[in-house]
Amino acid sequence: MVAREMTIDPEIQHFLDEMKAGWAKHPAFGTLSFPEQRAVAEQVRARWTEGGPIMTETRELCFDSGAGDLRIRMYRPEGAGTAAPALVYLHGGGFTLFSIDTHDRLMREYAAAGGFVVIGVDYPLSPEHKYPVALDRIEALILWLKDHGADWGIDPARLAMGGDSAGANLSFATALRLRAQGEGKLVRAILSNYGYFSTEVSDEAEARFGGPGSIMDRAEAQSYYANYLGRWDIESRDPLVCPLLADMTGMPPVFLVIPKCDLLAEQSIAMAALLREQGVETETTIYAGATHSFLEAMSVAQIARNAIDDGAQFVGRRLN
Repeated sequence: MVAREMTIDPEIQHFLDEMKAGWAKHPAFGTLSFPEQRAVAEQVRARWTEGGPIMTETRELCFDSGAGDLRIRMYRPEGAGTAAPALVYLHGGGFTLFSIDTHDRLMREYAAAGGFVVIGVDYPLSPEHKYPVALDRIEALILWLKDHGADWGIDPARLAMGGDSAGANLSFATALRLRAQGEGKLVRAILSNYGYFSTEVSDEAEARFGGPGSIMDRAEAQSYYANYLGRWDIESRDPLVCPLLADMTGMPPVFLVIPKCDLLAEQSIAMAALLREQGVETETTIYAGATHSFLEAMSVAQIARNAIDDGAQFVGRRLN
């Protein structure tokens, strides 16, 4: 039996305790419909989006880039200019939860720290929208930016993608699709925050970081994939669903943010090994004492602020 390993940074533990208390004010999650779950998640996370940097411009719109409607929010920090580099950011939530509202402060922090525009994307959520609906719309957005980014004050030659958990998955999947179309140079960098890259979670990871009281266990993680997929038996072997199965040759440089006390840390470590083996420029940092979703603790945890700055500097170097 593998010993449980959950030595969590005290500031992150405070964040987790506050989150747990917030969830406790609502009915058990499993008793709620998906729209009700999302509404509760928005309420519980609302306090963590408060404060933070003020943008020169924040612009929100809904538009159809060719594959269906998307709600997006653009954050332009001071000094970004009118032909700015941009990070397209995809929120986490297991393909099922969260939004550009739950991740509003995180995206503002990236914009301010890196000096680039951040484009937050509210992609269609599962299980109402199965694979590949979200991926189709995100890909269409990136291709639209290639031709029309200047209309939004964005330099289409300086685009990066990033996201946390399921958002990191979708970033890799989008870049893989673009590469297959001969557009592999369109995305110049990928920022991967505690990415979710496979339906498989090892017994060791479950013993160390899952189980009762954890921020996420194996059953919950796999339930999100079940929401996302229409045919588990077929699609769970699709590299665009599970990027650990993909050929990564020719992918853009990647930075993987890996919280040590995370059920999914093994997936990011495996991804880093795969990328390096196939010649992709890869950077990683393992954050001791950090858990899944730790970046949302930026208002109370120095380790979260450090990781945000690390990611912003990586993207900034690649785009500037």
